Amino acid sequence: MNNEPHDHEKCLKLFRKLSEYIDRELDDASCREVEHHICQCEPCQACLETLKKTIELCKNMDDQPVPAAFSSKLRGLIRSVT
Repeated sequence: MNNEPHDHEKCLKLFRKLSEYIDRELDDASCREVEHHICQCEPCQACLETLKKTIELCKNMDDQPVPAAFSSKLRGLIRSVT
């Protein structure tokens, strides 16, 4: 962590790339940029860790059947916009 003032714009820029970073879809330069920022920004470190934990929790969830009424309504909505 450094003593520079917190730059929220840099955090927003990083936030837009976090999913791709976790999925290893970023090019090398973007990956280094994300890692550099995370090393210096505690809020973004926490955000990254929270996102990783959320992904793990979702992976470990059992599939649940979708209620028939919801499925029917969703199909109707999709048909109405296509």
